[in-house]
Amino acid sequence: MTRNLKERVIQTLQDSLNIKAEDIESALHLQKTQKVSFSKSLIKKGLISEEDLLVLLVKELRIPFIHLKKYKIDPILKEVIPEVIARQYHILPLSKLEDTITVVISDPLNILTMDDLQNVTGHHVEVVMSTETEILEGIDHYYGSKLSTSIQDITKDISLDDFEIVAEQEGGPEELKIDAGEQAPVIRMVNLIIKEALSQRASDIHIEPFPENMRVRYRIDGVLHDVLTIPKENQNAVTVRTKIMSRLDITANRIPQDGRFKMLIGNKEIDFRVSLLPTSYGQKIVMRVLDKQNLKIGLEGLGFNAHSVELLNKASHQPFGMVLVTGPTGSGKSTTLYSIINALNTVEKNIITVEDPVEYLVEGLTQIQARPEVGLTFASGLRAMLRQSPDIVMVGEIRDSETADIAIKASLTGQLVFSTLHTNDSAGALTRLVDMGVESFLVASSLILVCAQRLCRKVCPQCKVPVEIPKDVLKNLKIKVDSKSVIYQGKGCAHCRQSGYRGRMGITEILEIDDTVREMLIAKKSSDEIKRYAQEKQGMKSLWDDAVEKLLRGETTLDEVLRISSSD
Repeated sequence: MTRNLKERVIQTLQDSLNIKAEDIESALHLQKTQKVSFSKSLIKKGLISEEDLLVLLVKELRIPFIHLKKYKIDPILKEVIPEVIARQYHILPLSKLEDTITVVISDPLNILTMDDLQNVTGHHVEVVMSTETEILEGIDHYYGSKLSTSIQDITKDISLDDFEIVAEQEGGPEELKIDAGEQAPVIRMVNLIIKEALSQRASDIHIEPFPENMRVRYRIDGVLHDVLTIPKENQNAVTVRTKIMSRLDITANRIPQDGRFKMLIGNKEIDFRVSLLPTSYGQKIVMRVLDKQNLKIGLEGLGFNAHSVELLNKASHQPFGMVLVTGPTGSGKSTTLYSIINALNTVEKNIITVEDPVEYLVEGLTQIQARPEVGLTFASGLRAMLRQSPDIVMVGEIRDSETADIAIKASLTGQLVFSTLHTNDSAGALTRLVDMGVESFLVASSLILVCAQRLCRKVCPQCKVPVEIPKDVLKNLKIKVDSKSVIYQGKGCAHCRQSGYRGRMGITEILEIDDTVREMLIAKKSSDEIKRYAQEKQGMKSLWDDAVEKLLRGETTLDEVLRISSSD
């Protein structure tokens, strides 16, 4: 690249597009004063569009133009051109053959870029062209979200004005007073990590130590994404800052610790549950984001179908009995229970919960944190709370026979009891309680309803496209597609971080405990027999049925249906 090239382009602009010399001078002045490229200064001045400039450059320079979305780039090229270089020069590696690397650029008029790239990579550099928009999207897709090399880079645009942090203590919340001298870059960086997590709808923030740095990942729609690396020299500062926010012991580095804090962003209050775990390279931090606004949207907002909502509402307004929500870890059981209890939370009701840990702090509830190390287990906490004259009781999880026995007896003596259990389906919860040592007639007498659930990713509405699934595949899966049903797949776009999915919804299987189910349970019938009866006589939809229904409505994909459920 030489300056003669720039002069040739200027001459072409004047000859072919009749751009005046004074307009060219104005663009050159803008380039110098704002330190932008000549190409950008031309576009900013409105002298030519980005597309027209690219056509002109391709014609004049004879550089091939490509559409990046059609190319799959080998991950090994990251070793030749690191992310910081790609972002600095707005380029993307495309291929490598012996000592020549081909890169995609949008501005060949930047005469220093090629020389710098050859010096940095040690390779001869060939170029092809694409639009800057495609290159920037390609960098995000290829390398992940933007990484930074220093705390100063990360935090230069962040202010504490957006944040008010409140630490949780046993005596109640206490605002963290931060004076001007304490507003160090590390504070702004932790705030940035949290703020960005909220903007990307993350449910968890993982800050993990490694030999060379710390990695930050967000769990978005159930999947972890790389978003940031933090220099190793700042690891202790980040860890200590997190501990101060969570009111944890900053000197304890060899034991796990759990804490929490609130953050007020504007008028919105978000809870964060914090866990620190010692690892070989330092303490790993995981923050669970708990947005209480999710509890107010109701079961419909969580993706439950109308029939499921009707059954759960009917069960939750019974005067006594037990309602169980089952599913694996991370399937949204707690959010479902809190959504139900939030609707029941009135001044006339005394609602007490015992949890480990307390997920959401909700005004109007009496919430107990289980502490097994001091003897406050689920069982002992439940036994104590029954002397507090509760109307509604929530037990975070039934983990042992003692807790199960007390919870069931409480439901038979006038309390409405909600709890969770780890089983694969709704019918399995009945036999699990019996296997834990609870008499089958007590289980039959106390249970009102069991809801099994999973979380299913929703297909991105911005980039979803219809797909044809082979008929033999649908036949093997016993999925009947009518003429009105359309199956979609997400292509991937900026709206969904190239994943094809945005948001999640609940998939449910609800078993009503009627007289026949009670008789089957007392007669020690298997969970498969109970499930078969519920499907044939009650019309119960299995997890698979509910997932397929949402697939045929165009709300999710076949991959998701197969991931979370089974046609068995």
